[in-house]
Amino acid sequence: QVQLVESGGGLVQPGGSLRLSCAASGRIGSINVMNWYRQAPGKQRELVAGITSGGSTNYAEAVKGRFTISRDNAKNTMYLQMNSLKPEDTAVYYCNFGLVVPFNVAISYYWGQGTQVTVSS
Repeated sequence: QVQLVESGGGLVQPGGSLRLSCAASGRIGSINVMNWYRQAPGKQRELVAGITSGGSTNYAEAVKGRFTISRDNAKNTMYLQMNSLKPEDTAVYYCNFGLVVPFNVAISYYWGQGTQVTVSS
């Protein structure tokens, strides 16, 4: 069984910063891709940023230049550094890993439980 545990959410003023973490544990062979999604009230879940096993990254236009995604392969952990936060960044943030479990070849996707980020004065 694979579990993803997120941390780092909270309340921050506009212009502030937060750093989210997501750590995977359990039967993990290799992690191919790591993603951060977010879902604001009344809106669909959207991709915020992603990073491949080789370190290639992609970002939603709304967060380019403000958010930075990174990963520590040795710790099976992903981070999202969020700077210059805006009220419209308020959402529940979810991590999502595409990984292969031992003795398997198919990629399976797992989700974290979500962490609330609120940007408000």
